[in-house]
Amino acid sequence: MPSVEKLLEAFRENPRGVRFADAHRVCTRFFGEPRVKGSHHVFRTPWAGDPRINIQNRNGFVVEYQVRQMLAAIARWKDEHDA
Repeated sequence: MPSVEKLLEAFRENPRGVRFADAHRVCTRFFGEPRVKGSHHVFRTPWAGDPRINIQNRNGFVVEYQVRQMLAAIARWKDEHDA
């Protein structure tokens, strides 16, 4: 099983080919368990507003724009926790 950092690198290289299970694992690592409402898995962030994290399982994959939002939120989380 690849590390979280290796998964993030793969997400940046190909945001269209991100498996839902991998995205869920990475988001859970940074933001805890999601609130699930239907097909939406919404992760709580420590800030109000964007970037928000909402991922959906679409035939085993996550939609590209949701991957970009997830990467933006993780970058912000890292910036705030490395300072």
